[in-house]
Amino acid sequence: MHSHSAGRGSRPNRRALLGTIAGVAAAGVTGGYAWNRLGHGSSDDGDGTAADGTGTGSSTGKRTFERLSAPDRTVVRAADGGTLATFTDGARTAVLTGRTRSFSEPRTTEAKVTTDAWVRVLPHTWQRGMEKSAWFESWFSKTLGDTSPDVFAVAFQYSSAGAPDKHNAKGVRYAGTAHFGPRNSEVNNPLDFAYHDEQSDFYDYLGVPWTFPDGSSVQPEQARYGDVDCSGFQRLVWGYRMGIPLHNTNTKGTGLPRRAFAIAAYGPGRLVIPHTGTKQATDLGILQPGDLVFFAIIKDRPDFIDHCGMYMGLDDQGRHRFYSSRSAANGPTLGDLSGRSLLDGTDFYARGFRSARRL
Repeated sequence: MHSHSAGRGSRPNRRALLGTIAGVAAAGVTGGYAWNRLGHGSSDDGDGTAADGTGTGSSTGKRTFERLSAPDRTVVRAADGGTLATFTDGARTAVLTGRTRSFSEPRTTEAKVTTDAWVRVLPHTWQRGMEKSAWFESWFSKTLGDTSPDVFAVAFQYSSAGAPDKHNAKGVRYAGTAHFGPRNSEVNNPLDFAYHDEQSDFYDYLGVPWTFPDGSSVQPEQARYGDVDCSGFQRLVWGYRMGIPLHNTNTKGTGLPRRAFAIAAYGPGRLVIPHTGTKQATDLGILQPGDLVFFAIIKDRPDFIDHCGMYMGLDDQGRHRFYSSRSAANGPTLGDLSGRSLLDGTDFYARGFRSARRL
């Protein structure tokens, strides 16, 4: 663990969700998010069409490669035995040890995640022995110590608590404060899960038409510009920004499907916590930063996955915290508004935690 203590179609009506969650009382709208780089690195990432950045790093000294299981993975160790990186068989997610950063959102929680984990996307799906491949040494030497935006930094470029706009060379706003969806006029309680409508995908946020590899095309809805629901947010970060392939169905295909249940069941990578039905997932020790986590949050369907987020690691209270786009916060949040962003314990989302996948 790297954290330190310090497709549309019909879907269940979210108004049938588990009532209004007390969670944390509605916080004021003042006070933005914080990504504290502790004086290190740069947050500039070029034109925003990819997040591989231009930062540089170095790797010196003797390294060893250790094989571990459950899940099968390769761990790179420094000469002193410390962990430099972890690569999981069947996944493109790599977690490297780097400079310490803190992520917080004072608007909705007092909690803070301080971590030395830098989540990167490999150019190839990892397989055993790949450290001997021709590309690996160059990639690893460059990436270890790289301070250009990783998956976490890119994800926080959409914080609902406030993030500056970024535009690419074509004038497309590819980053900046994201919201969950249009206001649902039939719901009056701002803490209700249906207060803002879901069904906003990454192309709605961008406001651009999109053609998928299978040739299917979609048009953004003007009313959803700047919006992403929970799975749309993950597709925005991992797909549009980080380069994981996308498709627009809820069935098997190459890359990330559209909805949370489909990503859990058919997404790329490695399933690290299987979905077993209505039971809360409690094997949290298997998780690593960047894992996608999935929840059943509909009152009458405790076995149906309808929410997803990104695992960040331990917060300063030693609790397992995640980051997701949610209606009550009206966009991406690690906060506790209308349900604590925790996987452990007996809070609302913890009780609904069902599965995890490493992309």
